[in-house]
Amino acid sequence: MFELTPFVHGNQLHTYDPFRTMEDLENRFFGGTACELSGIRTDIQDKGDHYLMEADLPGFKKDDIHVDVSDGMMTITAERHSEHEEQDKKGSYVRCERSYGSYQRSFDLSGIDESGVQAAYADGVLKLTLPKAKEQKPETHQVKIA
Repeated sequence: MFELTPFVHGNQLHTYDPFRTMEDLENRFFGGTACELSGIRTDIQDKGDHYLMEADLPGFKKDDIHVDVSDGMMTITAERHSEHEEQDKKGSYVRCERSYGSYQRSFDLSGIDESGVQAAYADGVLKLTLPKAKEQKPETHQVKIA
């Protein structure tokens, strides 16, 4: 059973990394980065007439993911339920590291045609197609002077 517990050396001089130390300090002070807090990491690609956003949501069921678009903002919300709490009341878990809870991340949709947003979810990746809004050229007309 002891081999399941992570072992940390007492003397860490041989693995000292000042950059990691500063990053740890920043994470403790600010509470982590935006991606770490939200739990939703994304990639956004410009495909010419649209953007393709891929969000990693491994372990989520499709019914537990919601994408809401309103007032120029898109919010991705995902909720993972704790199955071990309901199924295992006797506490036979030796270690439980998977996180459960609600995750949310919002994006600005400036320059996006909100009515054309499409989503698909497969293999733990949410793919969103975000069509670019067509440029509105200002209409010009001549005003007659009376």
